[in-house]
Formats: sequence, structure tokens, C-alpha cells
Amino acid sequence: MIKRFLQWIGLKEKIHGESLGPLYYNEGEIWWCAVGENIGIEVNGKGEMFSRPVFVYRKLSKEGFLGIPLSTKAKQGSWYAEISFKGERVVANLAQVRVFSSHRMYEKMGSLDDNDIKKIKTGFFRLYS
Repeated sequence: MIKRFLQWIGLKEKIHGESLGPLYYNEGEIWWCAVGENIGIEVNGKGEMFSRPVFVYRKLSKEGFLGIPLSTKAKQGSWYAEISFKGERVVANLAQVRVFSSHRMYEKMGSLDDNDIKKIKTGFFRLYS
């Protein structure tokens, strides 16, 4: 697998200089975020924007949030919480939770219902407590 670190660095500089981020976002929403080209087991973004859907778990400020990357690949185990989003089976990758800058956000995909938010929170507490 060829890594695209130099391309990511160029985009990262642009994002840092010109926020892609929204003025307003809320917990429970899912946003396309420029996650980046990362190393080892860290989750990567895809496409030109090095992006993937990220669930806003906890809003920390207007400039940052605790986010959980999502995937459509089937995965099982205590590190994952399976949910449904827009009729599609999606997996929240609880092991990849991290603080994201809102500058990385560029398109709102929607919000989860209370049942799926509860699934993620239950999995999160089970994994981290």
C-alpha cells in the first residue's frame, strides 16, 4: 500500500490556514472530516480530502470535539459499535476515538437517532471503564 503523506501534508497546511469547518455543529451529528493519511493502525481518510465520516461524540468547544470514526466495513468485537445510518449498516470504531479540530469538518451527513447514540455510548463506556 502506497502512503500519500506528501499530498496529505499539502492539504493539511491548507486546512490549517483556511478552516473547512462549520460555524455550528452538535453532539450526535455525523460529518465528513479530513482525517488524514496516518500511520500503523491509525484510521485513514480516503479520496482527495483524506476523509471519512466521524460521529461527534462530545463537543468540547466551537473549535474541537471528541469524535469517533465510522466505517461501512463489517467488524466485530468490543472495539466496535454497530449502528444504522440512512438505512446502511455502519460501525463506530471506538478504539480510534480522538480529539478533532472542527477545521477538519466540511460536510454534515446527518444525525443519529437516540437508539444508535445509546449503542455508541454503551460501547464506549464498556471499552474505556
